Amino acid sequence: MKKLYEIALLFSLCITLCSCPYSSAYYLDETSGIYVEDALLGKWIALVKKPNSSREAEVYVTLSKRTDTEYYITLTGDLNDLRPFNVLVADSLTGTAFMSIVDERQFLNIRINAKNYIAELKLKDDKLSLLPLSEGFTAKMIFNSSELRKSVEVHYKTRVHPLLDDDFCLRNMTKLN
Repeated sequence: MKKLYEIALLFSLCITLCSCPYSSAYYLDETSGIYVEDALLGKWIALVKKPNSSREAEVYVTLSKRTDTEYYITLTGDLNDLRPFNVLVADSLTGTAFMSIVDERQFLNIRINAKNYIAELKLKDDKLSLLPLSEGFTAKMIFNSSELRKSVEVHYKTRVHPLLDDDFCLRNMTKLN
């Protein structure tokens, strides 16, 4: 019985460790070079399914202009499920972001709490989706921005479906203002 308990504990630990978005010390580009898109600015709402529940929660993403090439990003709403990941220190997450383009795909380089996250950005039919890459999208050690960019390029070229962190994906958000 003790062995079964240990196996269950190890399995849940593996699931927890694997279900984090990819974070890096590097961005896809050294500096931001793409101008802020006015269509992205404003407050967006997403309905996300709560883990182990049929209930949905509202999450709000606010994008505002920081500079000509950078955004302020704020996530608010029901974020209590993020507490175990030690990214939530208040009732909201705030950070900065800038756009990069890799093989004609748009990505946001998001910096929150001294960590950099890479999320594919899709804007289609007035619906915004932020799709962060999963921690296991590459097994390669990344030592600079160009290696990170190359890893993302290879990942999207060699996969039918990219490895996204579904627990953190915000799909089909609608604009509130």
